[in-house]
Amino acid sequence: MKKITTRILTLLVMVSVCTSPVLAASMPSAENTAKTEPAPASVTSAVDEFKSLSRNERKSRIKEAKKLMKEYKADKRAGRAEETDQVLLAILAILLPPLAVYLKEGEVNSKFWISIILTLLFWIPGVIFALLVVFDAI
Repeated sequence: MKKITTRILTLLVMVSVCTSPVLAASMPSAENTAKTEPAPASVTSAVDEFKSLSRNERKSRIKEAKKLMKEYKADKRAGRAEETDQVLLAILAILLPPLAVYLKEGEVNSKFWISIILTLLFWIPGVIFALLVVFDAI
């Protein structure tokens, strides 16, 4: 129950931050920082704003947040949303090559199995293969 409540609260804060013109103007621009978290003050003000809404408006915002999450997941499955950080994947490719390949590909496919075989037989070729996959050379 606590997990569901936390997810719903996160979705609500996300929708409130995205739909509030005051908070949207105070957020850093996408060109400056692509992956930043909002300031704690803006999150608390968004939560307070959400709590002051009527019940119908809250339901519509929750519905909108669920719709946005569904679109995001569909984009991620289709490969249109890039969430992984290349530097972290490169470090992971050196330490655990098959895991880096799996995180980059998002599924267990032939590249993943090749990475496991190369890593188990010979460590260095497994690392090289994982780095090639992470940097989209293969």
